[in-house]
Parts: sequence; C-alpha cells; structure tokens
Amino acid sequence: MIPFNKPYMTGKELWNIAQAHVNGHLAGDGPFTSKCHVWLEQTIGSEKALLTHSCTAALEIAAILLDLKPGDEVIMPSYTFVSTANAFVSQGAIPVFIDIRSDTLNIDETKIEQAITNRTRAIVPVHYSGVGCDMDTIMSIASRHGLIVIEDAAQGVLASYKNTPLGGIAQLGTLSFHETKNIIAGEGGALLINDPIFIERAKIIREKGTNRDAYFRGIVDKYTWVDTGSSYLPGEIIAAFLYAQIQEAEDITSRRISMWNTYHHAFSNLEAKGLCRRHFIPAHCQHNAHMYYLLLNTMEDRNKLIDTLREMNIQAVFHYIPLHSSPAGKKFARTSGNMSVTNNLSQRLVRLPLWIGLEDKIIDIANTVNSIIEEIYSK
Repeated sequence: MIPFNKPYMTGKELWNIAQAHVNGHLAGDGPFTSKCHVWLEQTIGSEKALLTHSCTAALEIAAILLDLKPGDEVIMPSYTFVSTANAFVSQGAIPVFIDIRSDTLNIDETKIEQAITNRTRAIVPVHYSGVGCDMDTIMSIASRHGLIVIEDAAQGVLASYKNTPLGGIAQLGTLSFHETKNIIAGEGGALLINDPIFIERAKIIREKGTNRDAYFRGIVDKYTWVDTGSSYLPGEIIAAFLYAQIQEAEDITSRRISMWNTYHHAFSNLEAKGLCRRHFIPAHCQHNAHMYYLLLNTMEDRNKLIDTLREMNIQAVFHYIPLHSSPAGKKFARTSGNMSVTNNLSQRLVRLPLWIGLEDKIIDIANTVNSIIEEIYSK
C-alpha cells in the first residue's frame, strides 16, 4: 500500500534528541526551543514566536488573549479542522460560519461583512492547503470594524501571500507541525505574535497562567499565578526533533513543490476535458505544496476514485466534513448566508499522496489516477 502520508526524517532528529538529554533539559523552553523560536521569528517576521504542543494549543492561547465573553462571535469558514472552532467555543464564543471561495477553498472575503454583528470580536481566515486567503481585504474589513484577525496557517509554513509569509500578516497566527504537515515534530505547533501588545500575556497563558518566563528573565524575583492559562509548552524532545526539520525546511519544501508540479502537469488534460478541476493557486500566492487535490464532478465519482485507488494499493482521502453540518457545529455555532460552495466542493475533493520519499512513484500514481478518471467518465 502507498499510504496517503509517511512522516519524513532528515536524519538529524535522533542526534538532536540525544543532545537535548546531554544538555540536561527535557522540559519545555530549552535550547532547541529557543533555536526554533529564532528561526520562526526570522523566517516569518513575527515579533515573537512561541512553540506549543499543537496548533490547537496555539489557537486556544489566541482565543484566551481575546478576553471573549459568552455570546461573542468569531467569523470563520466551515471548511476547516475542528480546532479552528473549538478553541473559541471553549471560551464561550460562537463560531459564525461563512462560505468559501470556489477557486481556492478559502474563506469568501466578500461574505464577511454581512456576517458581522455587534457581538463579533474576530475573524479567523484559514489558509487552506497553504494557499493564502485574500488578506488585504480581510485586514481592511477588520480594521474598519475594530476586529482582531487570527490566521489559521496550520498548513502554511513557508507559504506566502504577496511575498509576506502566512501567519505573519494579522495580529496573531498559528502553525502546525503535526506529522501530516510539511515540517513535522509528530505533534506540535506555534503561536505567531505580530502585534507586540499580546506578547507578555501570551507568555503567561502558555506557562499555566504564571509569570515564570519573567522570573527566568530576571524581571521578578519569584513567580506566581497571575492569570488564566494552561500547560501549552512542548517538551524539549519535540523541539529537538522539530529543529532538525527546520534546518532542512527549504529543501523539504522544494522537493514537495517538485512532486506537486508533476501531479499538476499530469492532470492538465483531464481538466481540459472537463473531467476534473486541478488544485488552483492564485498568481499572488506562493504555496508550499502541502497537499495536492483534485475536484471530481460529483461525490459519487470522487468516492469511486478513492475506492478504486484503494483496490490498487494507493491511499487517497477526502478532507473535512464541513463543521456547520456536524453535531457540535449545529449545537455551538451558527451560519451566515448560503453554504452552497462549501457543501458542494467538500463532497467532490480528493487528496492524493504527497510526501518526501514518494518522488519515484508520483508519475505512476498520476498515470493510475488518469486512467481511473478516464474510465469513470467513459461509461
């Protein structure tokens, strides 16, 4: 079986982990964590980066920073992972789902303002597949209405919008280093703070609500409980693994883009015949080849492709069940406007295997997909 995903190791991860042990520091915020912070800040341009044990944790810190009150609203797409919504629901807020664009599958920026009420506090654009949302429009809307923007860039490391790295545009951003992402640590994430006003409190929230960070910087002579928070730090083993990946990040991205381009070229004839739609990248966005997807013409065709590939030992998958249609989405959230694009595209999308080490099989997979789709539509 060719799996949908296979975690990649550069070869330096275990050495780094051993060095963390030699350093005598396996808890959070050790030397490898500091190195990761510096790389993120320099690469993305954030005022401060803070590693977390997941992107979910980073979103939760962001939600706490907003001081949300029960009934406050946060606008976001329904076509996203559950963490995007859950982080704000846990603070008593109401996710307000709006439809996505038909080209990028990102939040439809033209539908944001009609969703704004006097309870709206924030907008959470999700950079789906590492392709940037229309951040110029989103930031302009937020500015006019006095709203905070939090970029969910879980899939967006080393991708950019108009030459600005994803996660480094809005007041706050979040990244994921889950094993399915480009740069991995098994589990892991980061909060990117681009507005300095949030830095000190974010450190406190991340450190269980204590001013422990200030203590270690010599600002206070003892640390104590000063705010709400939780244990959001990853251990140094996670940071050591991640730093090995970070050192090869450009090469990893380049290799993924090469495979992505192979897929994209291979399916051009299918798209020309109207048998599918290829992954779309706007000219002003630099993607990171986080995934490659196709949109089939119907859900039945999509499912047939996935099933046939499985029979041929190739694992392809679809993606999110839209949150507005989920049991918890109906309970904790509401929708604004028509969700027709989300409903339609979520039923037609198929993601193909894309991971480092698959290079010599990409052509074979693409040829197999081509043959299956041609067969589906020849009947």
